[in-house]
Parts: sequence; structure tokens; C-alpha cells
Amino acid sequence: MAGIKVAKFGGSSLADAGQVAKVCDIVMADSQRRIVVVSAPGRRQSGDVKVTDLLIALAEAALSGGATDKLLQQVVGRYAAIQQGLGLPSAVTVEIEADLRRRLAAGITERGRFLDLIKAAGEDACARLVAEALRRRGADAHYLHPGAAGLWLTAEHGNAMVLPESYARLRGLRDRPGIVVFPGFFGCTPDGTVVTFPRGGSDITGAVLAAAVGAELYENFTDVDSVFAADPQLVPNARPIRMLTYREMRELAYAGFGVFHDEAIVPVVRAGIPVCIRNTNRPEAPGTLVVPKRPSKGGEVVGIASADGFCAVYVDKYLMNREIGFGRRLLQILEEEGLSYEHAPSGIDNTSVVLRERDFTPAKEAQVMQRIREELQPDNVEVQRGLALVMIVGEGMHCTVGMAARATTAIARAGVNIEMLNQGSSEISMMFGVKAVDRPQTVRALHRAFFEERADAGGNAA
Repeated sequence: MAGIKVAKFGGSSLADAGQVAKVCDIVMADSQRRIVVVSAPGRRQSGDVKVTDLLIALAEAALSGGATDKLLQQVVGRYAAIQQGLGLPSAVTVEIEADLRRRLAAGITERGRFLDLIKAAGEDACARLVAEALRRRGADAHYLHPGAAGLWLTAEHGNAMVLPESYARLRGLRDRPGIVVFPGFFGCTPDGTVVTFPRGGSDITGAVLAAAVGAELYENFTDVDSVFAADPQLVPNARPIRMLTYREMRELAYAGFGVFHDEAIVPVVRAGIPVCIRNTNRPEAPGTLVVPKRPSKGGEVVGIASADGFCAVYVDKYLMNREIGFGRRLLQILEEEGLSYEHAPSGIDNTSVVLRERDFTPAKEAQVMQRIREELQPDNVEVQRGLALVMIVGEGMHCTVGMAARATTAIARAGVNIEMLNQGSSEISMMFGVKAVDRPQTVRALHRAFFEERADAGGNAA
């Protein structure tokens, strides 16, 4: 039997009839694309609203007892426009509206459960529509509900995880004839209750299915040609990355790369399945291939990622290194206050903990600072807000002499002060903390140092 490809299409790939037609062309161009995962329709142009956001507003209106007809018709109108643009029968839209009305009439009072039921309608309706569009083109395509397929999830509304037994249940998709069109983003608990992954969860659905069926390749179609070495909005001449490893992709996704949901690759990593990030609008482009291992050379940086919205708690105490359990007690205070930390660079007499600024509210800050002062008795403790993290990533950085010097020199030349520096234990990444206002010039300086200057010197850019 020929290998199976699982192809996932994001919201931008399904935003209107023209985009859905492209999806159908791509699916039918390769007989190995036998499992197709779809998101809900995304924005058609700047200022437009995603269908998922319309559905959330619809659910909120229903929960508050407000009017729902206008929002309902907006959602139905999005699918009607696609149905009409593709020349599909109106019965498709009629059934989508009927399904939405049934969901609204379910009478569920539990907020999280009701929100998941309504949100999931976006992907579910899109899968039914895409299956019909493929059949109209002569394909043997079939919509499949995740619950019926065996995608069982934990009962954590809006934040569900895959139950291990799902993989065995989903394995049978290999033997189904034709093309399976599978809605992303949601599954069911074993008792049949609809639950959703976090936002971006269609990526997770695709990866889970690819792992379950032992796919030859998991194709993630989006609206960019590839992953780039830096954010093209900050570095217009950023080069495309043709190949990178799972570890590199994970580090880049964590630090701000928006192409992938950063948890999405876990199932395919465990199964050793390659991932190809492709452009629905330019399917001829090779895209970026994410693989378990790739050839690398010393000093090679594959990408530069960045994100703002961070803050740091700095704690100073003389002879901190002699005080057994100091670090544990500091982190325990954060744990007991419901805070997770991102990085924890430290020295002999000082340590710092990097947190997401959105979680470290003024009230939370006051409570944490009071506890640190009372329980740890530091010489000094302070908070710095408005930080950004900039990360260089590459398997070729491992044990390469001079990487930190090269990076810090480039940042210094840009006139940026480094607030903190931390190298991951895997040695495939190096993180720099800078003020958020300095993030753009930091990224551009690092791109020049690791990509442009080497190319100008006649070498191979990393």
C-alpha cells in the first residue's frame, strides 16, 4: 500500500470559495493525500472576522440571554458565500444552519461545555463543505466526525489533551477508502461530550492523525511559502529555511514563530514523521521540511525568533550559593501563586526569573514581592517589565566556540543593552533578554551577523 499523507489546511486556506477551490486542487493532485484536516474559515481580508471568533461571540450572546439571530446569520452567511461560490447545492448551507440551531438549543448551562459545543461547529461545518466540494469534482471524499473516528480527549473544555487510547482507535483510518475529511480543533470525551483543544488546535489534530496512521508525511498548509530565518515583518529579506529539526522547530515556535502551534509537533516527533510546511497559494513552492535529524555544521544558526510581553524578577542575596534550597523556595513561591516561569538565569549571589507579563498582574506582583521579602530575606528584589526575548537556534551551535561572542558583538553594534543571557541545556539555542522597544533592531542585528555577513563574505549562509 502506498504511503499516506495527512494534509492540514489552516483558516486562511479556507477563508472563501476561491481558497477552498485551491484546497481541492491540492488534495486531488496527490493520491497519497488521503486524510485532510480542516480549520474553520479565517479572515478573507484585513479587518475581517474569523468564523471561530463569530462563534465565540454567538455563544457568549446565548449564555447571557442576548439576541443571537444576527450573529447566527453572519456565521451561516460565511458558509453560504463559499457554497454559492463553488456552485454547491443550497442544502449544504441549510444543514449547517440547522446544526447550529440544534447546538444553540442544547440547553447546556455549563459555560465551558457550551462554548466548546458552539466553537467546534466552525471546523465541523467546514469539513462537511469541503467533503461536498471534493465529491462535486469526482473525488471519493467523506466527512468523518472526530467522535465517531475515535479521537477521545480529556474533559478539559478549551484545553483538552488526547487520551492515549485514541491512537489505536484512529489507526483504522489507514484502511478507509477514498479521502477522509476530518474537522480539526475538537474531539469528544469517551461519553461523547464535545471538547476542544487550545486555539490553534487543528495543528494538533493533524499531528495526532499523522502519528496514529503512521503517515509518510504530515503536510501543514498555511499562507506562507516556508518558515523564515527571522520574522519577515522585522527583516524583509529574511531567507526561507528549507529544512530544520524537530528540536529547532520547537525552540523557534516557543520563542515566537507563529507558523506552528508549539505543542502541535509532539505527536509526530514521537512517531518520527516528517512535517512539511507549505503554502496553499503557492503549492509548487518546496516549503520547509521538519525532520528528526539533518546534516549540520559548526556555527550554523537556522533561525532567530523573538517575542515581547515578558518581565523579570531579580533577587540579590550575598552568599546565595551557600544557602541550600534558596532556588527551590523561590520557585515554590511562584508555584503557590499560580505562576509558571520561562527562564531562570542565575549567578553566585543573584538569580532572576522570567515570567509572562500578562500573568504577573500588579496584584500578583505585590503578593509575590511581599512573600520573597518575608520568606527569603534578600538583600534586594525588584521587577523589570517591558522585556522581550530574542533567541538564536541551530543544531550547529552545539559546542561551537565563539557563538555568544558573535551574537553579543552584533547586538552591541546595534546599540542595544542585553538585560540577560541564557543558553539552553541542549546547547541548540541561546536566549537574550532585551527591552521590548529594542526587539526589532536586535533581531535585525543578529540576522546580519549570522546570515547576511557570511553570504557577503562568500560563505554559505546558515
